[in-house]
Amino acid sequence: MSATTAVTTTNTPAGTANGTRLSRRANIATLTLQIVLAVFMAVPSAGPKLVGHSSAAESFDKIGFGDWFMYVTGGLELAGAIALVIPILSGVSAMAFMGLMIGAFITQVTVFDGQYAITPVILFFVFAGIAWARRHNTAELVALIRKRI
Repeated sequence: MSATTAVTTTNTPAGTANGTRLSRRANIATLTLQIVLAVFMAVPSAGPKLVGHSSAAESFDKIGFGDWFMYVTGGLELAGAIALVIPILSGVSAMAFMGLMIGAFITQVTVFDGQYAITPVILFFVFAGIAWARRHNTAELVALIRKRI
């Protein structure tokens, strides 16, 4: 192994595959997807929950947790949507949304007879792709937290 290869290998940014980040085109596509999903999670998903819209309230009553869980879920969705477009938080936000989609899938199957169960499955894999693409941001966040502790 040459000296140049050794330096390149050891001085690569944390969390990148083989020392390379996404190409410019892939980075722009991922960022665009993050923005679209952030708007989706903030407006038609979190919005009705946070304003207590009757459709959201009926769904959460059927789940059995009532209004408090509706507001908490809406707040977490809004916070996650905001974090999804903050570079250092984007990977962690995508992973949190993956967990939310698992819960949504289970709820769809057990409470709502699986009527829209495919939606959280699709979103799970989209968020997984974002989490993977932004894994270097997650590594930077972990390094920053460890440095401060």
